[in-house]
Amino acid sequence: MLYREAGDFKTSYAKDNQTFPIKFDRVAYYILLVVAFGVVPFIINDYWANAVIVPFLIYAIATIGLNILIGYCGQLSLGTGGFMAVGAFASYKLMTAFPEVSIIIHILLAGGITALVGMAFGLPSLRIKGFYLAVATLAAQFFLVWLFNRVPWFYNNSASGQISAPERSVFGINVTGPHVDAWAQYMICLVFVFASAWLARNLTRGTMGRSWMAIRDMDIAAEIIGVNPLKAKLTAFGVSSFFIGIAGALLFTVYLGAAEVGEAFGISKSFLVLFMVIIGGLGSIFGSFAGAAFMVLLPVLLKNILVGALNWPTDLAAHFQLLIVGALIIAFLILEPHGLAQLWRVAKEKLRLWPFPH
Repeated sequence: MLYREAGDFKTSYAKDNQTFPIKFDRVAYYILLVVAFGVVPFIINDYWANAVIVPFLIYAIATIGLNILIGYCGQLSLGTGGFMAVGAFASYKLMTAFPEVSIIIHILLAGGITALVGMAFGLPSLRIKGFYLAVATLAAQFFLVWLFNRVPWFYNNSASGQISAPERSVFGINVTGPHVDAWAQYMICLVFVFASAWLARNLTRGTMGRSWMAIRDMDIAAEIIGVNPLKAKLTAFGVSSFFIGIAGALLFTVYLGAAEVGEAFGISKSFLVLFMVIIGGLGSIFGSFAGAAFMVLLPVLLKNILVGALNWPTDLAAHFQLLIVGALIIAFLILEPHGLAQLWRVAKEKLRLWPFPH
């Protein structure tokens, strides 16, 4: 029968502790990878790439990063937009200073630079937490945006203050610049998403992830049993900022192509990624993908229905979208604080026990 564990025996601890212990889940996961890498690149078009899939993949990386900090380590942050800006401007400076180096290396180095910046702004977490830490990271958001606006060196003394991604290629295929195919944008983002999700999953299941969760659940008790709060909190800020920096670099280089820091990486970006974490589910890698998909697909769906089908004005549809997102966040916080990930877990448990009552 569908989704049953009968006959699916585990012969080692490693197999019993794997990410997908049920064979049905493993098969579905491999099918999803085959479709993502082997089918979608041949059928994707510019509309689906630019409106849905590429932004979903990029925001999924950012949501994974923020979920590590908030969901796994319990440290509040409202500076996601600023850290994404660090990744974007770092990749821009590296691309213009070292044009012969691969764009892949630039994006990874941008993530590393953002990790260092995130750890620096994470130092207050050693003394403050909760609301006060959220305010501190909000100050980081405004400071970073101000810095990139006010220091001409970051945007190479451009008169407009805008940065534009130079044309770069991977294996001879353009992935940045004005002449980029939709499948090339999709593939480079997909590779980074797959690597980020794999790395995040392994980190959260290992020693480092357990120390994060110990700090999240009760920091005093965690310190008593031997968890170093300095190491745990700073590594959480560093790993989180690394993923967020990669997302910012991809958003600028592959998706936008050109950006102005106030518009592309303002406070609204920080709240957008935070909403993805809340709706998707705290402390869940799958929840990060679910929240990103929901927040990317919802505006597209509402625009097609309200503007395309019902002929609503665009500004009215945009305000209505904000009302819906706000209502959904309140509903999730009250009815299901663990978000879409928990709803998915409950649905799977019911399916495993069907047709017997739960």
